[in-house]
Amino acid sequence: MSVVRRCSRTACRQPAVFTLTYVYADSTAVLGPLAAYVEPHCYDLCAMHAERLTAPRGWEVVRLPADSTGGPGSDDLEALANAVREAARPPGGRAEPSAPSGAEGQRKGHLRVVKSDTPDRTPPARPSGDG
Repeated sequence: MSVVRRCSRTACRQPAVFTLTYVYADSTAVLGPLAAYVEPHCYDLCAMHAERLTAPRGWEVVRLPADSTGGPGSDDLEALANAVREAARPPGGRAEPSAPSGAEGQRKGHLRVVKSDTPDRTPPARPSGDG
């Protein structure tokens, strides 16, 4: 038996064809093809509600192209992540991946990106002592 996911909007009985995700840190709403799995904090929308979607003032809506096969694609999560990265990228430029170790990168809100060339993330040793 096939279970059809329904639109998350109250009283809407239409089948869902899009998934909406909010990226609060970037003030971005990402609307893409229906995700392969139901995820918490994501909303499945029918075609009508996806088309009429608006975001709060100051927010950006990123609309990914719908999958033409009619079902969820295998790259849905990667496409959402790429769209969020693209929306977070500063206008007119890209962050350089070759920044020296420990250099401060782009700042977004209260967060900052710190780049490191070292793949090992071993925490520093604790000093020994009497307490």
